[in-house]
Amino acid sequence: MAAITAGLVKELRDKTGAGMMDCKAALTETDGDIEAGIDWLRKKGLAKAAKKAGRVAAEGLVAVESSGHYATAVEINAETDFVARNTDFQAFVREAAKVALNTDGTVEALAAAHFPGETVTVAEKLSSLIATIGENMTLRRTAKLSVEKGVIASYVHGAVSDGMGRIGVLVALESAGDVDKLSTLGRQIAMHVAALSPVALDASGIDPETVAREKAILLEKHQGKPANVQDKIAESGMKTFFKEVTLLEQAFVHDGSKSVAQVLKENEGSVGAPIKIKAFVRFVLGEGIAKEESDFAAEVAAAAGQA
Repeated sequence: MAAITAGLVKELRDKTGAGMMDCKAALTETDGDIEAGIDWLRKKGLAKAAKKAGRVAAEGLVAVESSGHYATAVEINAETDFVARNTDFQAFVREAAKVALNTDGTVEALAAAHFPGETVTVAEKLSSLIATIGENMTLRRTAKLSVEKGVIASYVHGAVSDGMGRIGVLVALESAGDVDKLSTLGRQIAMHVAALSPVALDASGIDPETVAREKAILLEKHQGKPANVQDKIAESGMKTFFKEVTLLEQAFVHDGSKSVAQVLKENEGSVGAPIKIKAFVRFVLGEGIAKEESDFAAEVAAAAGQA
């Protein structure tokens, strides 16, 4: 068998744009034959997929899935919102969310996991889908929550299908209380998370740099005042900041007269046991991805000129 050198891998990668590991696999399968390797990648849909990899994928779907005391959220992106309505894409996202339940909650584990009903990984299945649909797609992120006792409630906003939409939320409630009542409360809190976008469960979960920056801004606004006055103003201002951005201190979206922490405490009697929010996840489709602004008319004109 021919030696698969780094030079061969680089040559195949330059010719196809496929990933390094895919190129190495292609050369291994074809005994180092570059042309056969190109054909192998094309048959797998990897060469075609790679050509689209530079395109911005900020649309797609967020999906949530649960089983027993485990739940996952995944975000899988595509270039246009039309793909979110594609039944093949929806089926892939739904299966990927289910597969994620049996992983460690990382994108890498999900990508390498076996895709149900086929002899390929989730990543390979996605590459095949890219080749079929014709858009760049990415496994952007995934998260997994678990509870020993209690429930993991979910909520999907802007749903296009069951459990899939533009915003996906999971809330893990740890409690030995009534499961049905916990589920109802959990869904209400999940809706709250979707609406008010808390950055952390409580103050201890906020990045120290963010806290320091907020405090510095408050102090700068009151320069020239005595130090003890500045400190009191900063302390008061930070309390307000925490009430705005931490889940437990936020005013409950369904009853603004109470904080989420107060709502939890009030529901312990009807649930029959203490309730603790262990963790939450909030995925917003395309959040943080720099989208390309385009002139649709210019695109059409350019396409017509190329025809």
